[in-house]
Amino acid sequence: MKFDSPLFDRIRVKPSKDRRVKTDGPTCEWVGCREKATHRAPKGRGRENEHWRYCLAHVREYNQNYNFFAGMNDDAVMAYQKDALTGHRPTWKMGTGKRGAGRPNLDTAGDPLGMFKEFGGRAGPQPDPDHKPERRIVRNAERKALETLGLEASATTVEVKTRFKELVKRHHPDVNGGDRSSEDRLVEVIQAYNYLKTVGFD
Repeated sequence: MKFDSPLFDRIRVKPSKDRRVKTDGPTCEWVGCREKATHRAPKGRGRENEHWRYCLAHVREYNQNYNFFAGMNDDAVMAYQKDALTGHRPTWKMGTGKRGAGRPNLDTAGDPLGMFKEFGGRAGPQPDPDHKPERRIVRNAERKALETLGLEASATTVEVKTRFKELVKRHHPDVNGGDRSSEDRLVEVIQAYNYLKTVGFD
């Protein structure tokens, strides 16, 4: 390899130090300090989004003497801390306040557990005129099991049990004088009922 090759002229070598011009950051705001400001410190209550810019030594000194509640009496401090639990948003006891101003109408509110009666509302569940009963989804296997029992897809648990007992009495060999001709039908009825029990008809 030749060291006087023109290829060496195109190779870029990393300089020994960073030669880019560096912009100086803000200086410490502590009176008489010329150090670089590397840390922020809060300006105090009522100015939560404003900060001082200090060097490390002065931010430590500032933090040792900083008191958010300075100038407040004990009652004001307790009230502030209590309000902090709700994010300083207004709250009120249930059953107080004015109607239409965020308070629900307890007479028309749904109250299945009867909790609103002590606040002047009517006790017990209130029927909802717009409520439509929830329809159960019937799968194909459920539909086939119900057909085996001779029932519609809208059959209730009581109807399923009643129909099962009726069919067992009809097809059981002991009831038919030992005749086993309908034993296969009995097995189908039992299997269908057992499946329906697993999906919630019990």
